[in-house]
Amino acid sequence: MSTPKSPGDHGAGAGFSLASPHTKHNDVPVQKPQKSIASRALALSSYFLSGALCINLSQFLGTPLYLINQDWYNAWIAFTKQSFGLLTMTLTQTFSPTKVIVSGDASVRGQLLRKTDGTLLLDFPERLVLIANHQIYTDWLYLWWTAYCSGMHGRLYIILKESLKRIPILGWGMQFNQFIFLKRDWEKDRGHMAQALQRLNKLADPMWLLLFPEGTNLAPTTRQKSASWAKKNNMKDMRHCLLPRSTGLRFCLQELEDTVDYIYDCTIAYEGVPRGAYAQDIFTLKAGYLEGRPPKSVSMYWRRFAVKNIPIHDEKAFALWLIARWREKDLLIENYYIHGHFPADTGV
Repeated sequence: MSTPKSPGDHGAGAGFSLASPHTKHNDVPVQKPQKSIASRALALSSYFLSGALCINLSQFLGTPLYLINQDWYNAWIAFTKQSFGLLTMTLTQTFSPTKVIVSGDASVRGQLLRKTDGTLLLDFPERLVLIANHQIYTDWLYLWWTAYCSGMHGRLYIILKESLKRIPILGWGMQFNQFIFLKRDWEKDRGHMAQALQRLNKLADPMWLLLFPEGTNLAPTTRQKSASWAKKNNMKDMRHCLLPRSTGLRFCLQELEDTVDYIYDCTIAYEGVPRGAYAQDIFTLKAGYLEGRPPKSVSMYWRRFAVKNIPIHDEKAFALWLIARWREKDLLIENYYIHGHFPADTGV
């Protein structure tokens, strides 16, 4: 695990260790030779596929529990989901280690804790809705790690695009993990989402529901679409984020209003991404896991918002509320580019 930064270093640091013996001038590790890449690919695929298949098999063998007792079944799935979270974390720790730097504003004061061994402990509620900007496909992996730091890595539910469930092995696990898949057609998705949220709408059941209001990750094509949508709606586009869509998040908050008190918002930034470039083009799965060129650090900035103070029953007001939060997020990332870190609340 990494050595954390002190409060004077602009935030509490915790997470994966950073070990890059060979670096370029820009602190991104140099590409490894092809033989090394091949051996890493063999080791990585063997480790991941064997682990994921074992987890898939255990999930399949546990399906009869659903007919006997749904609470038993959900507990079993939560246990296997913990196992998959640990599989991805140890995989990252071994093949693509990076350091996670965590800070937040006053709304999360006292909830970001550093243990004596330098690791992170998040004192977040057992039921919340988690939103974040979406830069690369592996954003969910780091957010799953934060769930682990709060003891909730078996109770994380992610809203994803439907095409992902067709990925062999990984997609099977996502379906067993009770993730929610959307077709990107609200008329078709509404009923399916309502049914999924009904299963999660039990006050006694721990649940973190993760969704990305931008709908997809930041890339040249999605940047163009965001700019076109902004122009069509006579509004200003973002610099470092995509304009968020409010329909899905608002529906979730309405459905879960009686059992979820807070939205937790995470702003993510990756060290080593030049201004105007895209993290997805630099920190690809190949670069990070096969070539040994992960981001030097991943920074997370946390905020909390009480659901009771959000206008979830007014469509236009909620859309404006969400856009305002995303413009703040855009400014946070601009601050990151200027200063090299997010701000941090220093109150006790």
